[in-house]
Amino acid sequence: MKRTSTIVAAIGLSLVLAACGGKGDDKLGDQVQEAAENKADKMDAMADNMSGTSEDLMQAKADATREAGDAKEEAIDDADINAEALTPAERAKVINGN
Repeated sequence: MKRTSTIVAAIGLSLVLAACGGKGDDKLGDQVQEAAENKADKMDAMADNMSGTSEDLMQAKADATREAGDAKEEAIDDADINAEALTPAERAKVINGN
């Protein structure tokens, strides 16, 4: 009996989670975060070729870019925008931050 109720609860939870984020905003937010991560990785690579203050500043800029990407991803998810209704140009604008 306990096993059956656990399975039923797991299935119910799966259905609830599947219903969340049906507007495509999770995917859009993930793409924005990934774009920011890619930019920050490039900055990290540039920082590896620097030294001293320049390296520290570039590393700080990379960290700030990652944080901004995380914040933007969260804002998109919280706004619950209908990402599926955006045109490809609008989506690219959101992802690239232009």
